[in-house]
Amino acid sequence: MQIRTRVRIVAFIGGCLFFSPVSAEEAVSVKVNTASAEEIATALVGVGLTKAQAIVEYREANGAFQDLYELENVKGIGTRTIDRNESRIRVK
Repeated sequence: MQIRTRVRIVAFIGGCLFFSPVSAEEAVSVKVNTASAEEIATALVGVGLTKAQAIVEYREANGAFQDLYELENVKGIGTRTIDRNESRIRVK
């Protein structure tokens, strides 16, 4: 195999790895029953500090979340937000 071909293959593979949709961010999860507002806001996509604080306040007023979709009871958190973060949210 020629050197140019090898270089192109290595560059292609490197590019594929660099631009891969899998990232460290996807591996992040958060236990919404114990996490702080800052931890929740950092871990969840589309959830800023205000919504994260609402999650904590709801949890403190109503007890631990029993189900992922119980988060819909929090103002500003809907099905779409939960679906986008399903792999990141832990309730147990």
